[in-house]
Amino acid sequence: MPAVQQSTPSRLLQWQGLIQASAEGLQRLEWIAGLTLCALLGYLPLFSRSGLALSITCVGLLWVIWSVCSPPNRLGSIQWWLLALLGIAVLATGVSPVPLAASKGLLKLISYLGVYALITKLLQTKPIWWDRIVASLLSGALLSSVLALRQLYASTEELARWADPSSISAGAIRIYGPLGNPNLLAGYLLPIVPLAAIALLRWSGWGHRLFAAITLLLSSSAVVFTYSRGGWLGLLAALGCLVLLLILNTTRQWPPLWRRVLPVLLLVGGGCLLAIAATQIEPIRVRVVSLLAGRGDSSNNFRINVWLTAIDMIQARPWLGIGPGNAAFNSIYPLYQLPKFNALSAYSVPLELLVELGLPGLLASLGLLSSAISAALQSLNQDRRVAGVAIASLAAITGMLTQGVTDTIFYRPEVQLTFWFCLATLTARPERQPAP
Repeated sequence: MPAVQQSTPSRLLQWQGLIQASAEGLQRLEWIAGLTLCALLGYLPLFSRSGLALSITCVGLLWVIWSVCSPPNRLGSIQWWLLALLGIAVLATGVSPVPLAASKGLLKLISYLGVYALITKLLQTKPIWWDRIVASLLSGALLSSVLALRQLYASTEELARWADPSSISAGAIRIYGPLGNPNLLAGYLLPIVPLAAIALLRWSGWGHRLFAAITLLLSSSAVVFTYSRGGWLGLLAALGCLVLLLILNTTRQWPPLWRRVLPVLLLVGGGCLLAIAATQIEPIRVRVVSLLAGRGDSSNNFRINVWLTAIDMIQARPWLGIGPGNAAFNSIYPLYQLPKFNALSAYSVPLELLVELGLPGLLASLGLLSSAISAALQSLNQDRRVAGVAIASLAAITGMLTQGVTDTIFYRPEVQLTFWFCLATLTARPERQPAP
């Protein structure tokens, strides 16, 4: 068995482990990598674009240095799907009608993969770094939530630029915090909610748990007050996934009948509560009405027109798309757009994947998602601490992708880097660990 595990990386990653480093040197690299990742993910909402680019570059270089000094690990299914996605992105860049613009998107994808690779290596070396990185993420989310919630008491003129007078929900006060965009703030805080919930259950000590509880409460409240419909749906999906998986993990010793009946009862009860909230609570009712209004709502009408244009772009280049990245999209979209409907993206992650990487890119992404779900579900029967980490990661990914159905906030670094952290968590999980 050991020989089989060594064969895969020896062919693909022969450059790893070329330099023999001392135990003290590897430990220093571990601490440098961990502290750098904590700083990057903890201060995501406060970084300038140049500062963020520099930090991501440093993370990628740290992974290269650490990998040269240590032997490679066996590649899992998640990593193979990522390699397939990267290969498709390279091909799409090569055949793109705007190769220079697409190469920028390819470099951005590679830089994100460097962050993913370093987090994976760090967690495989010392799993305790998961808690430290989560604590950093919660610190940034707590600060952002406080700054955003203070805007509820700001002057209406300050928030007026996010009030659409032609929308059904005109007049709602939408907070945006340090990120300058309500939808982006919701997308950034969404994955923090399940991570904070698991941290509350996982951490010991009243101080740590109080920190997690406050972050959970304020982050959830801030998402609600962004009045982002995609954010609300993502929050419901993340919390629903979190509760369902926690129940499956907690009741794994129960009789099979109750294990099947309890989740159904909870789903029915949750659906009833949502129906009551959507019909009886005025702000929620207004946003639900605007969601169902179709072209009668200005925001819906804008997105529908952009989606139709994106479908035209897909039909023109269905196999490898126009190449990765927003620079390629911004170069090609004006050739297809409807008058007065300028857009920086397709406002839908599935459509964006089809536009940029074609059908193979979407299929590879679905394969990656399937592997991530499988890894999380396999962890449900393991030790509770391992299962909790996997549950939090899958719930966070579920929330982000739910919002991504009707928005492309997912591609912003404040959101996507948290996604890579969650994916790295599932990649680095222990293969087998008996449950108590």
